[in-house]
Amino acid sequence: MRALLRVLLSTNAVDDRAKALLVDSLYAQPLSLAIGGVCGILTSLTAAVESHQPPIAWVALALSMIALVRIALALLLPRIGGDARRLELFYEAGAFSYSFLVGLIAALAISLNVNPAVITLMVGNAIAYGVGIAARNAGRPAIAIGQLFLALVPVIGAAARQHDLAYTFLALTLALVLPAMMAISLQTFRVLRTSIVAAETSALLADKMQILARTDVVTGLLNRAGLNHHLVERLLAVKDGDKLALFWLDLDKFKEVNDTLGHQVGDRLLAEVATRLRQQAPPGATVARFGGDEFIVACEAEDRHQVELIAQDMLEAIARPTRIDDDRLEIGTSMGIAILPEDGEDLDTLMQSADLALYHAKVNGRNQVSFFDPSMTRNLVRRKEIEAELRLALQRDELSIYFQPIVDLATGNIRGFEALVRWFHPEKGELRPDEFIPVAEESGAIITLGNWITAQAAKAAAQWPDHVTLAVNLSPLQIRAPGAALGILNALREARLPPSRLELEITETVLLDHSQTTDTFMADLGAAGVRFALDDFGTGYSSLSYLNKYPFGKIKVDRSFVSGVNVGKTSDAIIRAVSGMGTTLGMEIVAEGLETIEQVHAVRQAGCTLGQGYYFSRPVPDHLAAILLAQESERLDAHRLAG
Repeated sequence: MRALLRVLLSTNAVDDRAKALLVDSLYAQPLSLAIGGVCGILTSLTAAVESHQPPIAWVALALSMIALVRIALALLLPRIGGDARRLELFYEAGAFSYSFLVGLIAALAISLNVNPAVITLMVGNAIAYGVGIAARNAGRPAIAIGQLFLALVPVIGAAARQHDLAYTFLALTLALVLPAMMAISLQTFRVLRTSIVAAETSALLADKMQILARTDVVTGLLNRAGLNHHLVERLLAVKDGDKLALFWLDLDKFKEVNDTLGHQVGDRLLAEVATRLRQQAPPGATVARFGGDEFIVACEAEDRHQVELIAQDMLEAIARPTRIDDDRLEIGTSMGIAILPEDGEDLDTLMQSADLALYHAKVNGRNQVSFFDPSMTRNLVRRKEIEAELRLALQRDELSIYFQPIVDLATGNIRGFEALVRWFHPEKGELRPDEFIPVAEESGAIITLGNWITAQAAKAAAQWPDHVTLAVNLSPLQIRAPGAALGILNALREARLPPSRLELEITETVLLDHSQTTDTFMADLGAAGVRFALDDFGTGYSSLSYLNKYPFGKIKVDRSFVSGVNVGKTSDAIIRAVSGMGTTLGMEIVAEGLETIEQVHAVRQAGCTLGQGYYFSRPVPDHLAAILLAQESERLDAHRLAG
C-alpha cells in the first residue's frame, strides 16, 4: 500500500517532468476514446430501451451526454494546449464520472433483474471498459486505477447482494480483477517512467558530450571542432553585402614560457589570453583556440577600418602584462586577417587566407597585424622550410605512423589498416600530409621517408592477427629508386611480417611511363607474395590495361566519387561499373572517404566490398589500432558463444 501511495502521490522533479509527458498520453489516441464513448452510448441506450426501467434510462442519458463531451474535449484540448495539470483535471472529471456511470448502469441492471441479455451486455461493457482503461491510462496510474474501481465496484456490490451462487462468483472474480489490473497499471507506469527518465538522461548526456567535444579544456573556448561548427553556421547566416572578418592569432615566443616556467604556467597564460579575447571581441563574436598557442576570432564588420580597430584592441588587450604567481609575463601576438567575401567566399578559402596572412605577420617581425593580400608568397617560403626541416624530422622523432581501418562492408569487420604518416612539429604543431608529402617528393626525401614508413608500419602490423593486412602508399620515386623492392622485403623480414600481409597502394600516375623499373619492382614483390592495390582509381588516366598487365588484387575508388561535390547518378554509375568489373576479375573494391551511413549503404549497394573513412574511424596511433582489433575480437567471440 505504501508503494502504491508513493507512485500515486510522488512529486519529485523527475516525476513532474515525466508526468508532463505522460499526461499527453491521455490525449494521444482520441480515436480510441471516441470508439469507447460511442460503444458506451450504444450499449447504455440499448439497455434503456430493452429494460423499460426509468432509472436505467436516466443513467443512460447522463452517460451519453458525458461521452459526447469527452469526445469533443479529446479532439479540441490537445490543439488548444495548456499546462499539464489543466489538461489532467479536464480528463479526470470526464473519466471518473463516465466510469462511475458505466459501473452504475451495470449494477442497476443486476439489481432491477432486467432482461438477462441486458445484464450480460452492461456487465460485459463495465468489465471491458475497466480492464481496457487500466492499460490505456497507465501513464497516469491514479486515473487508471480510479476508473477501474468506479467501473467495477458498483457491479461487485450489486452482484454480492443477489444471494445467488453465480453472482457471488462474479463478485469474487471481479474483486480479484481489481488488484491484478492495478498491478498491471503500476508496472506499465514504472516502465514508461523509467523509459522517459532514461531518454531524458541520454539526451542530457549527449548534449553534455557534444559541448565537451567542442570545448577546449584549457581555455574553455571552442576547440577546432567547435570552431568549424560555429563558422559553418555563421557563414550560412551572412547576408549578401555583409562582411565577415576572420582573425587568426598566434602568441609570440609562447614556447619560451613553456620551456622556462613549465606547461602549467603556460596553460594559465593561455586561459588568461582566452579571457581577454572574450572580453575584447565584439558581442556575438566566435572565439576559439585553434590549437597550441593559436586563437581564432570571427565576427561581422562594416568595413576594413572597423576590422583594424577590432584587431588593434585585441592586440593591446593581450599585450597587457600578466602576473602568474610571482612571474610577470608580457607576450606579443602576431595576427593574420582575412575578410569575406574579398579574401574567400567559403570557409576553407577564408581560413587559408587568414593563415597565409598570419605567416607573413610572423615573417615580418611578429607582434603585428597582416591583412591577406593575393601577392603573398607564403607557400613558396613554407615549402623551403619544410624541405629543410623534413630531413631532420626523423632524427627528432617528430613523425608518427597512424592507421585507418579498412572495413568489410558485408560484416563490418576490420580487414586491414592503411598506414598514414603524421608530422608533429615542436613549434608549428601538426603539419598536414598534403603540405609536406609533395615537398618530400619534389626534394627526393620521399625515398627515405617512404622506407621509414614501411618499416615502422610493418613492425606495428606484425603484432596484429594474421588475417589483418597492412596497406602502404608508394610514391613513384620510391618505386624507381635502386633496390626499392629489396628494401621493402628487408623491412618485412626485420619486422617478421609475412609479405602476403602487405599491400602496396600505387596510383595510376606511377604506371603512365610504362617503365621497366616499375614492371620489375612489381614482379619481384609479387613473386614474394606482396599484394598490390590500384589507388585513386578514376581520377587520372584510368586504363583497363593496367588491370590486365599488373597483379592488382584491389581497386580503391577515389573519395571524390563517394563524398565529393559532384556526387550523383553519374558517380554512382561509375562505382557500379568499377564494382562489376572488379567482381568479374576477382578483385576487391574499396570505397574511400565514407563519412555517413547513407554513403556506406550506397557504395555497398553499388557493389563495393570494402570501405574506409571517418564513418568507421579516423586514423589512429598503433596502440589504438590494436585496441580496435581487440574489441572486435571480443565482439566476435561473444557472438560465437551466443550462437
